[in-house]
Amino acid sequence: MLQIRWHGRGGQGAITAAKIFATVAFKSGYAGVVMAPTFGTERRGAPVFTSLKIAKEKIYDISPIETPDVVVVLDHLLLTEADVTVGLKPGGLVVLNTPKTDKAYDFDGMRLATADVTTLAVEAGLPQGVVNSGILGSVCRALELFPLDLILAEIEAEFETKKPQANSTAAKIAYEKTVVNGRPPSKSTRRGGKT
Repeated sequence: MLQIRWHGRGGQGAITAAKIFATVAFKSGYAGVVMAPTFGTERRGAPVFTSLKIAKEKIYDISPIETPDVVVVLDHLLLTEADVTVGLKPGGLVVLNTPKTDKAYDFDGMRLATADVTTLAVEAGLPQGVVNSGILGSVCRALELFPLDLILAEIEAEFETKKPQANSTAAKIAYEKTVVNGRPPSKSTRRGGKT
């Protein structure tokens, strides 16, 4: 089972990003897909998180994730407000939207994937602060679990009436620009293939 915890701010679309990834997983043959979003009195801009578990077999545990394999952070400033890596398994992966280079962070033995998704999303034609589509490109690049084309198709379906091309372009650009473990994308990755 792969456990992914998504951290964002109210209004950033962390839950929508997790939902899109969950749909791609299910369509790709993962029979076990469980999403446990956190809802409450969160206001726009307040830290929120959602849990996503995927497995080839049915999943019966629907509780929030306490020991994730992957932590996705839609806003690097959350690192100063919450311990987003709490419980992250040794050697786990942090996917981080940040304008800083990967060298600015030390996650003590964890793997790290970074991209300036906020800037890239604006370049793709999305309003400032809309980062959920772009972060999916970074997650796709970092995990190499599903082909980018599947992610892009699901993004376009989800945002059919809300700039589908700009949203899929944001994901594609973020995929191409994501630095994983200090290594920029290879030429084959830039063309959309696996490294």
